[in-house]
Amino acid sequence: MTTLRLLKVEAMRRVDAAAMAGGTPGRVLMEHAGAAVAARARMLVPEGARILILCGPGNNGGDGYVAARLLVEAGCAIDLVGLMPVAALTGDAAEAAADWAGAVGTLEALGDLAAYTLVIDAMFGAGLARDLDADLIDLVARLAKSGRPVLAVDVPSGIDGDTGAVRGAAVQATETVTFVALKPGHMLQPGCAHCGTLHVAEIGTGDAALIAGFADEAPLWRNDPALWANTLPRLTAASHKYTRGHALVLSGPATRTGAARLAARGALRVGAGLVTLVSPTAALAENAAHCTAIMLRACDSADDLDDLLTDERLNVVLAGPGLGAGSATRDLVAVAAATGRALVLDADALTSFRGQARLLAAHLSDGQALAVLTPHEGEFARLFEGTDAVDPEACKLERARRAAALTDAVVVLKGADTVIAAPDGRAAINDHGTPYLGTAGSGDVLAGLVAGLLAQGMAPFEAACAAVWLHGDAGLRHGPGLIAEDLPEVMPAVLRALLCA
Repeated sequence: MTTLRLLKVEAMRRVDAAAMAGGTPGRVLMEHAGAAVAARARMLVPEGARILILCGPGNNGGDGYVAARLLVEAGCAIDLVGLMPVAALTGDAAEAAADWAGAVGTLEALGDLAAYTLVIDAMFGAGLARDLDADLIDLVARLAKSGRPVLAVDVPSGIDGDTGAVRGAAVQATETVTFVALKPGHMLQPGCAHCGTLHVAEIGTGDAALIAGFADEAPLWRNDPALWANTLPRLTAASHKYTRGHALVLSGPATRTGAARLAARGALRVGAGLVTLVSPTAALAENAAHCTAIMLRACDSADDLDDLLTDERLNVVLAGPGLGAGSATRDLVAVAAATGRALVLDADALTSFRGQARLLAAHLSDGQALAVLTPHEGEFARLFEGTDAVDPEACKLERARRAAALTDAVVVLKGADTVIAAPDGRAAINDHGTPYLGTAGSGDVLAGLVAGLLAQGMAPFEAACAAVWLHGDAGLRHGPGLIAEDLPEVMPAVLRALLCA
């Protein structure tokens, strides 16, 4: 059973327990895991290569002992170092070590790492709950200095499988083989950056055990089209511009209009039937000089916006990019929320509620508005100042979930590991992107993509997940030289690949 669901550490323990309760011995699961590691290692090295395997004191180390035995049988030269004497091992790991006929070396006697073609890191898995000891921190530094490729078992040693945090130090892997399903720590930074290429291996736990592992867990996914592609808007012969929604984007004052235009262009390119840029009168000429398919309306106050929103066809409001932070923006958000329109709030619309996340939540609740908030870390910290969403001990996933529950809105906490969290606990972590997206205006386009998908009737969580992935795909397709203006223009190719395949 393949899955986009991510398994937290405790859920993975339940999977193993359910598989064993169902009649599959733990020793068999370990044999399959070690075989998957050995198979991947053989893909990475030439025949007869010299490989170092570092085996820890638990089941991760047991996987390493199995891989060592199988690689010797395949003709590789194996040096194995155990962090714990074989006699002190217990359970399945002890049995796996007993089947290893070779020598077991020690860290103290470990020689030049440059002598090896590959290092297999089977020291600690996803369940590591403490910082590495000083001698292992030194070993991690030696591995990094050696430049040898590293194949990690489950997660690179030193990475917390639930949070992606580094526990003192962490191995930098070239590739990682994990089992049954990816863990949050594979997706969240800095863990993601330590994993290299990820491989998920089946080890015979079975579908029933996987379902048992997910029981009582708030759904958590790797963001992928399989999660939301069947809800992407699709045109029929009966479709026309009015059936595809009408997004309203609030523009900032003169000389600060570009961000809103980027957002509006994103909304239009992702398929909204109509997009109107709502502009202060003094900025109308500036916006008109740049807009053609995007329409313009004057709006100088919250009362003007209230009048505009008497038109029920305007079904989404995007506020924030370049809008200016302060009471005037808070008033615009309050008016839009009170009308019950779907909202996308970004940038200045979030900063305007600094330390007032509960006030924003009250506005959204009063109008029963469906909202998507798209902060980067700085905006998030300002908005949720004084709440448990900015707890420094909480990982990014947990912080986003707390923020979504507090505001009753979908929260897109942006970054290299963007987290999309819904108020009901559902969440997705995105790894489909590129550092080239780190350019001025990129986030404004993302907000526009969310608005454009909402305008076409997508639910907020699915619209946010889709927009983040589409945004990342556009960045990947364009690559070097990317500027924000390029992103909407790449969107036709991105959508064509999904909708016309």
